[in-house]
Amino acid sequence: MISTAVTAKEVTIGYQGMFNPWKHAINEKLVEKETGYTIKWRRFDSGAKAMTAMASGALDLASAGSSPIASAVSRGVDIELVWILENIADAEALVVRDGSGISSPADLKGKRIAVPFVSTTHFHALFALEQFGLTEKDVRLINMQPNSIAAAWQRGDIDGAFIWDPALGKIKQSGKVLITSATLSAWGKPTFDGLVANKEFAAANPDFVSKMLKVVIDLDEDYRSNKASFDASNPIAQSIAKVSGGDVNTVAEVLDLYEFPDVTTQLSCSWLGCGAEGGASQSLKSTSEFLKEQKKINDLMPDYSKFVNPAYAAAAAEM
Repeated sequence: MISTAVTAKEVTIGYQGMFNPWKHAINEKLVEKETGYTIKWRRFDSGAKAMTAMASGALDLASAGSSPIASAVSRGVDIELVWILENIADAEALVVRDGSGISSPADLKGKRIAVPFVSTTHFHALFALEQFGLTEKDVRLINMQPNSIAAAWQRGDIDGAFIWDPALGKIKQSGKVLITSATLSAWGKPTFDGLVANKEFAAANPDFVSKMLKVVIDLDEDYRSNKASFDASNPIAQSIAKVSGGDVNTVAEVLDLYEFPDVTTQLSCSWLGCGAEGGASQSLKSTSEFLKEQKKINDLMPDYSKFVNPAYAAAAAEM
């Protein structure tokens, strides 16, 4: 089942609240203007929820982190990764609350740590615990959506959280960063946020997908080329704050934590290129292997490159 007929000019796209230039396209209806399609935008609190909607046929495209994408394709959801929205780098972090009694990883034992389950931060939380010599049984991991984490933090219901902005910025004000995703990525488990498409929809609407990616390419380039002077007055920053619900004055600082790969890098072996040996395929494979070890999924796919399709980005690069 897919949500859009082959000949339709209507598309449903899922998105999340993380900060990225892509939000300017949503706010200003740039994809609608470029393609002529009617777009229904649906916001999700986590990639896991977006992937559940993809699996049910409720979405044609969606943004999600590498962990929920890996989990979805390992369960047989017929989607493909068409773009790396961002290399997460330092933009996700495990923060512990002031007064929680946590000053080192060993102090996490018995503490209440909030994280959206099946997210990239859940994946990195589990990997961090493994590296710290702890298990899930040693720590009270609580499944909590980003919009609930800041409130729980203020009430003192949790001792720490592994999360992204805008919630991350709020809890940092009365907490300290114990470890970031950049460090955990350097330890061998990189994470990213990507755009995925329903395979049948993308095959029937290749021009739409490529034109949409061209919009993203141009927005990312606009940000990168103006990074030195990028501030709250930039229209992209204002769109991000409006769509994500964050403070416009924090947008520049948060964007600086991410890496937004250009289209040449996207198509290289670093990310979408090189088949099974490419960075994206390898990340989905290693993430899935870890999730299986942690008993979060039951099966592995023999080849994760079949869930990575650089063709639409390659076409967009020629536009």
